[in-house]
Amino acid sequence: MGSLSEPNDESNYSKPLGIRFLECIKGTPVSFKTHQAIVLIVTFLAYASYHATRKTTSIVKSTLDPQSSDLGLKFVPWRASYLQEPPKLSLVSEDGWPPFNGSDGTALLGELDLAFLAVYAMGMYFSGHLGDRVDLRIFLTVGMLGTGLFTSLFGVGYWGNIHSFYYFLIVQMLAGLFQSTGWPSVVAVVGNWFGKSKRGLIMGIWNAHTSVGNITGSLVASALLSNGWGWSFVVPGLMIAFLGVVVFLILPVNPESVGAHGEGDTFHPPKKLDEGAVQPLLNSETVARDRAVGFIEAWKIPGVAPFALCLFFAKLVAYTFLYWLPFYISDTAIDGKYLSSTTAGNLSTLFDVGGVLGGILAGHISDRLDARAITAASFMYCAIPALFFYRSYGHISLTINIVLMFITGMFVNGPYALITTAVSADLGTHNSLEGNSRALATVTAIIDGTGSVGAAIGPLLTGYISSTSWSAVFIMLMAAALIAGLLLTRLVIAEVASKIEESRSHGVPANEV
Repeated sequence: MGSLSEPNDESNYSKPLGIRFLECIKGTPVSFKTHQAIVLIVTFLAYASYHATRKTTSIVKSTLDPQSSDLGLKFVPWRASYLQEPPKLSLVSEDGWPPFNGSDGTALLGELDLAFLAVYAMGMYFSGHLGDRVDLRIFLTVGMLGTGLFTSLFGVGYWGNIHSFYYFLIVQMLAGLFQSTGWPSVVAVVGNWFGKSKRGLIMGIWNAHTSVGNITGSLVASALLSNGWGWSFVVPGLMIAFLGVVVFLILPVNPESVGAHGEGDTFHPPKKLDEGAVQPLLNSETVARDRAVGFIEAWKIPGVAPFALCLFFAKLVAYTFLYWLPFYISDTAIDGKYLSSTTAGNLSTLFDVGGVLGGILAGHISDRLDARAITAASFMYCAIPALFFYRSYGHISLTINIVLMFITGMFVNGPYALITTAVSADLGTHNSLEGNSRALATVTAIIDGTGSVGAAIGPLLTGYISSTSWSAVFIMLMAAALIAGLLLTRLVIAEVASKIEESRSHGVPANEV
């Protein structure tokens, strides 16, 4: 009937139950800034829980296959004393868990990683396509509940005394499928609420959820190992399921869904539906929603292909560390001693702490320079010497290992974080889309999905190569970092040329313009 109450009621029914509950308690509508805070916190916790469940496998590896840590010792090229295989300080059973405790145990663990990440990568493309067409809050909730279920089922194999490789393989594949719902969803939701100004810094800080999730997963899984490795899966599985319920209850997908209207950080009261109000998206201009962008059309957006291929190699490096760093630490004699699986898992979290700083620095620098490609490529090139020094000198002492691991994490995770957040959001609202906002999830899925193919290949190759030589693994990682940087060369040249042209134009006296 055109009254103010009618559209408000319509809008109210589309709000999450938690938002309606907050407004009922306050007696006033939730402000635009409060909605933004809720979005940042809830999506941060949601994706941190995804990574916490993803990290558990790397912590449990050396428990499932404790004997495999002896394999690489003959090939350490420095300090002959290490060839004597000093006693390993371990709190876990040396028997391992069939079928992973045999001579091919390391390869089987690598195949589990491949199965998980291959399905994750393929699922990412479909998830992004669906994410631009369905309610992201429901989509994300289903993904989190499914992830929690299949992560827990992996741990159930401990109490069920299950030793079938195919059981663990199928469970990991299904977990990977549900995990693929997470990233396109959270980036699209955050993109709907925040403008382009300082996007790199905001998303760099927000992207700390990746490292926070890895750290949480490492600490929880390591702490529970002594009670049986099944707990290392079940508890993170329950955590993500609980947060999935929180997402369902409180996450506002976009300003329209809750009747919040704002420009930048300014809140304006909701308008009537017939007033034709539009919402701010990622661009500074206000735009209207349009049809969802097709998969091939999204690939053709300038910059999507090179950044996607760059992420292929950047993620190969990052995920090799994600899945194998605790195993590598327990497999390497540091100052002549081996660390237990629990200690190695805890120590590996420092790589992710460095990653938090790297993500924030990369986002801030790219904002200041207004040069995403230059920043990402520079970090990838710096990762090469960081990887070399960590492999060459990380064994000398625990202190040196910690410092070099932190630096390596900073340079490896910095560009990975930048590309999967700010760059994806930039490209999802590229000028070529002419204001169409319904490309965020699709573009994000294309870039991260392509990167996830590399993330699947890296850990798989590591499973085979590490049984012969860890030095060869690091050569592979350095080569991948180099290729990642080179793939952005064309974009880097374009950004440099743009900066030179901008500098020249600013240097022209006003009376000559």
